[in-house]
Amino acid sequence: MTSEEKNWKSDGVRIIPGDSLDQNTPQSPGMTRAAAINHARVGAQKIWAGTVRIEPNAKTGPHHHGSLESVIYVIRGRARMRWGEHLEYTAEAGPGDFIYIPPYVPHQEINALTQDPLECVIVRSDQEAVVVNLDIEAVEKPEAVAWIDPIHRSN
Repeated sequence: MTSEEKNWKSDGVRIIPGDSLDQNTPQSPGMTRAAAINHARVGAQKIWAGTVRIEPNAKTGPHHHGSLESVIYVIRGRARMRWGEHLEYTAEAGPGDFIYIPPYVPHQEINALTQDPLECVIVRSDQEAVVVNLDIEAVEKPEAVAWIDPIHRSN
């Protein structure tokens, strides 16, 4: 189909109102995921995007997303991320921070605040709604890891 044959009105830009997200998506204990962008809703072929909300002082169950890469953007609250075979590593992110989760990494999201919900936007590298919930015995004191990328190292 050429661009002249496309109906840009129906096949162009889509606006998904924030109050019409779809919670009919795989969930992990402790969080509520809602899809905004996927194939069923807008015809997306290569990405999935949505929101996640974690109540105050709550945490998700350990899980991973198979071969998918995930990006989390923190809107409100304080995200404490734990990851590793025994969730032995931890780091925190706040509003405006991005979190990258590589494929197959066991992880757990924790709302580090006791009064306010944690609200984030999530983007994944594929349409497949992969959530593999894990039964992991977590270590008691995880090792803190600073958020430092290879391009912008701290002094």
